[in-house]
Amino acid sequence: MPAPANTRFTPSHEWILSGQEISAVGISEHAQAELGDIVYIELPAVGRTVAAGEAVAVIESVKAASDIYAPVAGEIVEVNAPVAAEASLVNTDPYGAGWLFKIKLANHADADGLMDEAAYAASH
Repeated sequence: MPAPANTRFTPSHEWILSGQEISAVGISEHAQAELGDIVYIELPAVGRTVAAGEAVAVIESVKAASDIYAPVAGEIVEVNAPVAAEASLVNTDPYGAGWLFKIKLANHADADGLMDEAAYAASH
């Protein structure tokens, strides 16, 4: 499943959409495939201010538990309640209904400095 054209990726497999002041964040198709069946997600608190690279959420699968890191600095402005109730949405639609939280970027250009899909694919 290809990501939207303006998707940017971190080395730790999170994605964010570039060119937006407020953007959804999730994990990549590759990450969800590596994790296997996702069974639980602990989402961050709305209103929390985070630094780029800070652990903000936890995702658990039948194989492992993993931290989810903020791809950029900013404020958590929304969480995806449906994904908390039905964690498998991350497996079935990682770039759509499976987003985890939305962040208001401290500097909206920060996402532009992350990897595009081709660079991300080459990195793993």
